[in-house]
Amino acid sequence: MTEPQSTLVADIAGPTIERRGVHLFPEGDSPWDLINGFFEWFGNLGVFSWEVLKAAVTPPFEWRELIRQLDEVGSKSLPLVALAGGAIGVVISLEARYSLSRFGAKSLFPATLVYSVVQVMGPIITGLVVSGRVGAGIGAELASMKVTEQIDAIEASAINPYRLLVATRILACILMLPLLTIAADGCGLMTGWFAQTLVEPLSLHQFIENGFRGATFNAFLPQTFKTTVYGLIIGLIACFQGMQTRGGAAGVGRAATNSVVLGSLFIILADVVLVKFILVVFP
Repeated sequence: MTEPQSTLVADIAGPTIERRGVHLFPEGDSPWDLINGFFEWFGNLGVFSWEVLKAAVTPPFEWRELIRQLDEVGSKSLPLVALAGGAIGVVISLEARYSLSRFGAKSLFPATLVYSVVQVMGPIITGLVVSGRVGAGIGAELASMKVTEQIDAIEASAINPYRLLVATRILACILMLPLLTIAADGCGLMTGWFAQTLVEPLSLHQFIENGFRGATFNAFLPQTFKTTVYGLIIGLIACFQGMQTRGGAAGVGRAATNSVVLGSLFIILADVVLVKFILVVFP
């Protein structure tokens, strides 16, 4: 075979394939990398929280942006929160009536519904619903601003983006969550009472009197105001995910998804801790 022919055959054969072993974890995804990434994420979140805190307590304050965010978080989330609260009230009413009837304790229905909605289901359902709507919106909005370099333009204009974009959104979530929780509780109690009256007549006055008999502020206020922690979690996680976005449109999608998933997860974990804390502090 002549030299040109041998060169042609070598070109057709292509490069030699290197045989490699199959690893249990893909490259860069070993257990140590996952553990390091876990602690690195929390470290970055701590640094981010410190920057937000410094920006929030130093003037000038962005009152106009805060009012706009209060409207975005509060009034625009109210219909969805009211609908979720009403649905929970109907479900608890049906389940409570069936369970209490089996034990001959139908007279306890008003108190059971009130305590179930106000103390247990109202706050957690409100937090999860707001996390799904507001968390995804904040994460996607800030992520799109990040990838299109709008945040860099804000910094170039001598405006602190942590004060303008982050602190206002977090504060709006903190302030609006208790109010949305009260709205969800009210809708849940009204729909629960209405569902009961369709089966067995029960006056609204009797329902309120029996439901709140013996109730104190310690029974309801801590459960309602613990949602300020939920608001802090929703705003902080969503803003952090949005401000840390990389990778264009795909990064925006990941930021919105992670904001909802992580926000909901941390709300559930915080609820476990807060329930025990409230039982100890407000027996």
